[in-house]
Amino acid sequence: MAGPPEAGEPVLELRHIEKSFGRVEALRGASLTLRRGEVHAVMGDNGAGKSTLLKVAAGVLRPDAGEVRSEGGEVDFASPLDARRIGIETVYQDLALADHRSCVANVFIGREVVRGGLLGRLGVLDRATMRQRTGEAFEQLSVPVTDVQRPVRMLSGGQRQGVAIARAAIWAKTVVLLDEPTAALGVRQRKAVDDLIKTLRSRGFGVLLISHDVPQVLDISDRVTVLRLGENAGTRDTADVDATWVVTAMVGGAS
Repeated sequence: MAGPPEAGEPVLELRHIEKSFGRVEALRGASLTLRRGEVHAVMGDNGAGKSTLLKVAAGVLRPDAGEVRSEGGEVDFASPLDARRIGIETVYQDLALADHRSCVANVFIGREVVRGGLLGRLGVLDRATMRQRTGEAFEQLSVPVTDVQRPVRMLSGGQRQGVAIARAAIWAKTVVLLDEPTAALGVRQRKAVDDLIKTLRSRGFGVLLISHDVPQVLDISDRVTVLRLGENAGTRDTADVDATWVVTAMVGGAS
């Protein structure tokens, strides 16, 4: 599993994004720059536009106005497949895992490796290669799952998140988008997922993190953008802010 190049330059830019659903203006000129090798958190109250912004970045939604740029070039995603083709992977709250299938099958779902030669032309899967690559990815990311052939339905919530994040890391080239990855997890499981996110950063990915968890954001992110009513309420280096600033920005009192 090869990681992307070194940290620093922008890998994803959302510029003045506008998106409405009927009369509801979900995004009103929101902007964000995600750099390589950083965790950039997006926070805001319910209805602030966080999930809409993530879905624009993931190619699920097309903006009504504004510009999406990847590694310096403008892109126009017609579907999530377009985002995936250039190396942007997304982990949603529901994880999109097939409970009855193994960890290996979930990591390679829709991207199965076939054997070479005639067997490959007949659609015979290369299960050994997929097992090996999954095991290597889990080891590199410290995913807390020892048996990659175990059905996902037998895993804990934190382990399931680990499978979903590892799948994203295997296929991503530059960016991993995470939508509330620790929602409904216990303390130990949250810690394991936070460690996974830090590992993604150390491997050079740009990680866009949607979260309601202020302590988590202050602990693991490098920068934080707060949205309020679809607009930017502020972007700061996380080291320069505290929980009071975040909450104040969310309710409209910060600058």
